[in-house]
Amino acid sequence: MKLPRPKIPEQPPPGPTRPGFWRSPLRGPWLSSFLGSALLPLIVISAVTGFLSQAAYNPDLGNNSVLPGGGLGWDVLFFSWPTNPAWLYALTQGLHVICGLAAIPLLLAKLWSVMPKLFEWPPLRSLAHLLERASLALLVGGSLFVFFTGLLNIQLFYPWPFSFVPSHYYAAVVFLAALALHVALKLPTVRDAFRRRGVLRPLRADLAHTAAEPYEEGTTAPLEPAAATITRRAMLATVGAASLGVGLMAVGQVVGGPLRGLAWLTPRGRGGDGPNGFQVNKTAAYRGIEPAETGAAWRLRLDGGRSLRLSREQLLALPQHTYDLPIACVEGWSTTQSWTGVRLRDLAERAGLAGADQVLVESLQQGGAFREVTLSSGQIADERSLLALRVNGADLSPDHGFPARIIVPAAPGVHCTKWVSSMRFERA
Repeated sequence: MKLPRPKIPEQPPPGPTRPGFWRSPLRGPWLSSFLGSALLPLIVISAVTGFLSQAAYNPDLGNNSVLPGGGLGWDVLFFSWPTNPAWLYALTQGLHVICGLAAIPLLLAKLWSVMPKLFEWPPLRSLAHLLERASLALLVGGSLFVFFTGLLNIQLFYPWPFSFVPSHYYAAVVFLAALALHVALKLPTVRDAFRRRGVLRPLRADLAHTAAEPYEEGTTAPLEPAAATITRRAMLATVGAASLGVGLMAVGQVVGGPLRGLAWLTPRGRGGDGPNGFQVNKTAAYRGIEPAETGAAWRLRLDGGRSLRLSREQLLALPQHTYDLPIACVEGWSTTQSWTGVRLRDLAERAGLAGADQVLVESLQQGGAFREVTLSSGQIADERSLLALRVNGADLSPDHGFPARIIVPAAPGVHCTKWVSSMRFERA
């Protein structure tokens, strides 16, 4: 005997599933279209710079890829990350963080504007409706996960058991796929909303003339609108001010200089005093670097055509070069300092492998995803790529990588390995 299939009641239960529950006169196709149009460029910039960040790791070299199994197979852009201009990574990652932060107030406003769609009744009308709601769930869930894990990463707060970068990356792929489908489905709605009401015309209405859009089933316009308590202009100005404010905080930690004071809520936005008084993500103590490991007994192991062991004094006796170069971190902050040390290409020549195709750099730290990095031939060949021994005219501090660290123009900060223990130059 077959059991009857449960039927969804035709009448929605009390609460947000009823059209009369949502009464704000601001909601409607125009507001959702306007917010989506403002949000889309920020998302596109964040997405492009996010994929460029993956390319900056040169993930096809050694164990550089931070994604399991090397990623999706197509996420490696088929070029070696350049060293010019030196501020390239600071620009791309800075834009990633600035646009990502600025997008959050707009994203929250956009979600508020379409909230009735999340509770529409019946929840499932057909297979096509099921697919639409599944894509909407992926879009909303993916956006919240991507933007808020990114926000917490900037704050160096990780209240989850999974690795941030792969999870953030793969969630972004899902989110962008759902977004592409959503944009394709909603373009006619956006075009119709702007054709009916104009792109900016609703912003000119004062409070007395702020009226709800006509109710149509399946849209977010209210069935029983309440009286307006705020104009659309004031609502969007508030959202825009919030976006501008958090964006300026991110600009402060990216650009620095006189703007550094704007980085109020970014933990790496400001530095300290003294020649080594600039940002540090991971201290020597955090990485378990003992003073004895970096003392007089420390030796740099240099391998290539031959093997050498060099003390810090011997490295200081080699030709020294000084360049002003930025360090830019995945969290979005950057800082430019004056670095002094030995050129990587000179060390390759000393190791008997001039013109090496790559170099494996290892740190004294025993754990962490970036205890080793493989640098490309272009990075080795650049005259500004250094094994740095001093910064701003003073010895490196322990937290900045004493006795020696890597500095490579345009490289992600995590590839500027601190507490270097060995360098192995290789042919491809």
